[in-house]
Amino acid sequence: MTKTVQCPAVFIAAPASGQGKTTVTCALARLLRNQGKVVRVFKTGPDYLDPQVLAQASGQPVDQLDLWMAGEAYCQRRFYEAALEADLILVEGAMGIFDGEPSSADLAARFGLPMVIVMDVKGMAQTAAALVSGIAGFREDVQVVGMIANACASQRHRELIESALPSTLPLLATVTRDPDLALPERHLGLVQASEVSEDLELRFEAGAKALASESLTESLLHLPPVTFRAADVDPEPTLPSLHGRTIGVACDAAFSFIYQANLDLLQQMGAELRYFSPIRDESLPACDALWLPGGYPELYGQQLAANAPMRSAIQAFFKADKPILAECGGLLYCLETLTDYDDQVHEMLGLLAGQGAMRGRRGCQGMQTAELPEGPVRGHAHHRSLSHGTPQPMAHGRRQRHPAPGEAIYRERQLTASYLHLFFPNNPAAIARLFVADPTLQACG
Repeated sequence: MTKTVQCPAVFIAAPASGQGKTTVTCALARLLRNQGKVVRVFKTGPDYLDPQVLAQASGQPVDQLDLWMAGEAYCQRRFYEAALEADLILVEGAMGIFDGEPSSADLAARFGLPMVIVMDVKGMAQTAAALVSGIAGFREDVQVVGMIANACASQRHRELIESALPSTLPLLATVTRDPDLALPERHLGLVQASEVSEDLELRFEAGAKALASESLTESLLHLPPVTFRAADVDPEPTLPSLHGRTIGVACDAAFSFIYQANLDLLQQMGAELRYFSPIRDESLPACDALWLPGGYPELYGQQLAANAPMRSAIQAFFKADKPILAECGGLLYCLETLTDYDDQVHEMLGLLAGQGAMRGRRGCQGMQTAELPEGPVRGHAHHRSLSHGTPQPMAHGRRQRHPAPGEAIYRERQLTASYLHLFFPNNPAAIARLFVADPTLQACG
C-alpha cells in the first residue's frame, strides 16, 4: 500500500541572488516558530552557510537538497520525513529561480511545491509586477502563488506594485528597507551562525515582527497541502559497515562546512564521531581516521599556525598511514603554507607539498564528481583561493556538464585532499572505503 502524507509546503524563490530570500525565509521561520508551529526548512543546492542560519531561525535541522548531487530519491525521502512532523515545509531556492541544471524550478516542479517569489523592489514598482508575472508564466509546471516585495519604501510603493499584479498573483507581504533585518555577509556568503548568534536572534525577531502584521503565515498554512509519497522512494540499500571505527571530525570556526547528511550517514554506518578543534585543542581524540572539512582557515591562519601541538599530532597521524579526508579549507590546512587576505603567510601542516593563497572575491564553484579509486562521489567546489607547487594529482573531478578537468584530487599516503566538498550519501560504499586504510588504493587504475 502506498504511504503518503500531506503537509503545506512553500518554495521561496527569487529572480536572482541577493534579493533577500534567506532574510525572508529566516523571518518567516522564526514567526512560525514563535506561533508554536513546527517548521522544517530545506535549502536548495550545496550551500553550507545558509542552512546554519536557517536552522537557528527555525529551531530545526536544515538539510540541503539537490536533484543532481543528492538524487531524487534522497530528496523525496527527506520531504516525506519532514512532512510527518511539520506544520509547514519551507524550501529556500538558490540563485535565480531558473538558474542552474537542475534549477530551483526543477526541484519545485518535481515535487509539486507552490512558489512564492521574493524580489528586491528598490527602484521599481509596476515593473516588479511585470517581472513576477513573466516568471509565473515562464514554465507551465511551476506554480507561483504570490510575491513578497523586499526593500519596499512605503505604503504608496506597495500600492503601486499590488495594483499592477494580476489577481492570480497576490502581494503576500512587504518588507521595508531596514539594515537591522539584513544578515551579515563575508567573502563566501553569510557569516557563520555560531559567530554572530546573538546578533542573528535580534534580526530574526525583527524580521518576524515585520511579517507578523501581514497575515502571511495564515495565507501559507491555508494553501492546498502537498502530497509526499514514501512509495516513490526506492528501499534504502544495505549500508556498508563502519562499526568499530572512530572518526575524528575537525569542527570549529575554521572548519565548519559540514553536511548534516554526511554526519548522519557515518553514524548510520556505525562509526563513532569525535569532534575536535584544530584552533583550540592540543591533541587529537582517539580515532582511526580524520575528516578535515572546509571552512575559513584563512581567517584563523595565525591561530592554526600557533597550535604546534595539534599540528604535530596530525602530522604523526598522517605518518602512521591512517586515513585522512581533507576538503577545500582542509586541503589548505594540509599544505605547507597559507597566505591570507592581508598577505600574511602562515605555516600549515605540510602533509602535502604546496602553498595556498587567497585571491579576492572571484572564485571557483560548480558541481563535480570526485573520481576516487574507492568509487565516484558527487559534490561541489566553492573557493576563493589558489594552491600552487602541489604534486601531480592522482585524478581530477569530473564537471557536471563541461569537458574540462575539474578540481585536482591528491593522494599522499592515506591522505585524500581536494577542493571538492563531497556529499557522502551519494556513494556510501566509496565513503566507507575512504575512511578505512587500504594501501592498494593509492591511485586510479
